[in-house]
Amino acid sequence: MIRPAASSARIVVLSGAGLSAESGLGTFRDAGGLWARYDLEEVATPQGFARDPALVHDFYNARRANMTASAPNAAHEALARLSRRDGVTLVTQNIDDLLERAGARGVVHMHGDLSRALCHACGARWDAPAVMSPEAPCPDCGAAATRPDVVWFGEMPYRMEEIETALAAADLFVSVGTSGTVYPAAGFAALARAAGARTLELNLDPSGGDFDEVRTGPATQLVPGWVDEVMG
Repeated sequence: MIRPAASSARIVVLSGAGLSAESGLGTFRDAGGLWARYDLEEVATPQGFARDPALVHDFYNARRANMTASAPNAAHEALARLSRRDGVTLVTQNIDDLLERAGARGVVHMHGDLSRALCHACGARWDAPAVMSPEAPCPDCGAAATRPDVVWFGEMPYRMEEIETALAAADLFVSVGTSGTVYPAAGFAALARAAGARTLELNLDPSGGDFDEVRTGPATQLVPGWVDEVMG
């Protein structure tokens, strides 16, 4: 068992869909969920957006409404508490805002943020309205070229240099609620270990990744317990 991190330890936490699942935000692997009703190629790729932007906006409008109706759970609140400790970097693959609504500081959204909008003509970003449409003009350049500020399949995740710098300096890397199958995030544990960090997985089921320790169970139980260990 990994001992509680020292007060000076540098910790990187990567969270995935399992962190928000207990708040009612399902993963794209969930049968019967929102993702199951759409073809990923049509709603989560630049090519799909080019073919049918209205369909893509409808999908993300539904996800945004689902997010707004959801509330942070005990795991979000625990990570928010952890984020106030020096030396902690919270990286998430999730595009929801539940960590921020729980009070987390400095969250690195590597796959973007559903509460933000992006103009793919000029690159401007702004707070997204509840409902977006292909006809909505960019507030900066006026082009009808707005999209959710999220990373689609085939696009480069955000803030990778910052994440890799944090991993290279980490004493402990913790993976929370992620399948560990999508790169580059799937390689974070190996990068951290190569730099000398210990690695811990907190997940409903083991991902099969190579971690020093794996704890299984619901995020709302595992994450608060682990944060209590770290915070003393």
